[in-house]
Amino acid sequence: MRMVDIIEKKRDGEELTAEEIRFFVEGYTNGSIPDYQVSALMMAIYFKDMTDRERADLTMAMVESGDRIDLSQIEGIKVDKHSTGGVGDTTTLPLAAMVAAVGVPVAKMSGRGLGHTGGTIDKLEAIHGFHVELSGEEFVQQVNDIKMAVIGQSGNLTPADKKLYALRDVTGTVSSIPLIASSIMSKKIAAGADAIVLDVKTGDGAFMKTLDDARALAHAMVRIGNSVGRNTMAIISDMSQPLGYAIGNSLEVKEAIDTLKGVGPADLNELCYTLGSQMVVLGGKAKTIEEARKMLEEVVENGAALNVLKRFIAAQGGDSSVVDYPEKLPQAKYVVEVPAKEAGYIAKIEADDIGTAAMLLGAGRATKESQIDLAVGLVLRKKVGDEVREGESLVTVYANTENVDAVLQKIYGHIHLSQQPVTAPKLIQDIITK
Repeated sequence: MRMVDIIEKKRDGEELTAEEIRFFVEGYTNGSIPDYQVSALMMAIYFKDMTDRERADLTMAMVESGDRIDLSQIEGIKVDKHSTGGVGDTTTLPLAAMVAAVGVPVAKMSGRGLGHTGGTIDKLEAIHGFHVELSGEEFVQQVNDIKMAVIGQSGNLTPADKKLYALRDVTGTVSSIPLIASSIMSKKIAAGADAIVLDVKTGDGAFMKTLDDARALAHAMVRIGNSVGRNTMAIISDMSQPLGYAIGNSLEVKEAIDTLKGVGPADLNELCYTLGSQMVVLGGKAKTIEEARKMLEEVVENGAALNVLKRFIAAQGGDSSVVDYPEKLPQAKYVVEVPAKEAGYIAKIEADDIGTAAMLLGAGRATKESQIDLAVGLVLRKKVGDEVREGESLVTVYANTENVDAVLQKIYGHIHLSQQPVTAPKLIQDIITK
């Protein structure tokens, strides 16, 4: 088998066999096939696409390139959640605690974040003492005991995907549906879950800017998951404005705690219940979405979900008293209100740019080497559709430097007001099950 023949075959729009896909993935991973040939194939895939079968074969070839997590010793149906990312996406913490509280095991591997704020791991490290290093035995035992654990990603999980992603990043082939879908799903499948719920974001603050693109990606990932034996579904949710109010690591942890206390933002609350209901049904604890939602609402109302969060934090070395005393989270030195310059209605909050304003404060990483300041960030005081009076606060800035002029300029430039009432965007845009 020759790589040049595979390139020409895909260039001409033909379907690659499973053996051909495995050949190039293995060869690129072990270094026997050079960058320039794989670059050519990635571009051919970008223009000629892949069939559902090819996408599934590519996914599994990447899964087989490295370690696979064995969760068979965990009791019950293990359900994982993946978000395609956005601004203020705090969902994992309250969602996992809710789902675990009704008895569905959540054995989660998460990463650190590049961009506006940190990933789930960074947010958790805002809690004093919390660590994500667990042995395999400890991980399994913790999930069996309290139904929830979060660890950092394994160093040798899907090494083919790491190499392919780095190559796509410098060859203009990142935004290819088959390549995005196989990249995401290979990591989820290698992480060992039995079922997967996907939160595909769409809008200004999302990777997929349009609803059509988000739908295409969701359908691709759902078909891959189901075709390789993982019960998979997706929700498409709005990211035209930040999710919730908080943008920044310790601020988002506090918002997650508030959500489990029943006093969180309406949109974050609704997204947790929507995703969680699907997870509970896939986890076999409820037969219908309506029944699952009632179960989740009950564990929030009776405090069971909050108790799971406390036990989870303590089990991983963290100070669980932050749940009752969130002021123990890292605190910024300076708090600056950003007043509205005129009265009106919030017409648009450009999520991507508001996220960048948080990153300018130090809430996120511009490069892998950047140090995150866990205390800083922004809290929105208004969302799209809300009325605002002149002088009323639009945003509260939490900073560890007195000079926040660039941040204020960014905020004022990307929150737009209207003199006419504005309808808030619909949060749940679609549900994809096939």
